[in-house]
Amino acid sequence: MKILITGFDPFGGEKINPAWEAVKKLPNTIKGAEIVKEEIPTVYGKSADVCKKAIQKHQPDIVLNIGQAGGRFTITPERVAINVDDARIPDNEDNQPIDQTIQTDGQAAYFTQLPVKAMVENVKNNGFPAAVSNSAGTFVCNHIMYQVQYMIDKEFPNMKGGFIHVPFIAKQVVNKPNQPFMQISDIAFCIEKTIEAIVNFGDKDDLKAVGGETH
Repeated sequence: MKILITGFDPFGGEKINPAWEAVKKLPNTIKGAEIVKEEIPTVYGKSADVCKKAIQKHQPDIVLNIGQAGGRFTITPERVAINVDDARIPDNEDNQPIDQTIQTDGQAAYFTQLPVKAMVENVKNNGFPAAVSNSAGTFVCNHIMYQVQYMIDKEFPNMKGGFIHVPFIAKQVVNKPNQPFMQISDIAFCIEKTIEAIVNFGDKDDLKAVGGETH
């Protein structure tokens, strides 16, 4: 199994993005799965272009995108991505789409193929807070999750994809009172535990554990 894991560069005036910093700390192999790491830009459109080139180069079985969600205190695997860009702030190239459809021939929303509940459970079993999230927002994080799912739908049907949001790290909240944070090493550890759950899940078809749960 080969897993492509991406992390975004800093955005919104931050000097660091815990997503990419944590991804860099991951081992190159997790439970026998090869881990490929790529940094992607916090830019609408371009993030998907960079990710697609990495997919074409590495031919992964799974794509796992990691992004920062300042204000959240848990590791949050995302269940669903929606077909809309609606930016509260500009991206890193000053794009600020409002109410824009991502793909005109795409679904209104896509569910992850990854076992989000098993991922959460493995993080919690190892002593850290985690929860399934039902909204990846409408910024570049949702954009890349949706775009990867669109690629799966249209071009890479044997691939699986998903997204995880992670909290701020300590140096980002020095001047942000009452904002939760985690250490980079802990974020990397938690991501590793989600990957262990993904590998363990393998090809099992258990809707109680994956993003498409309907009951």
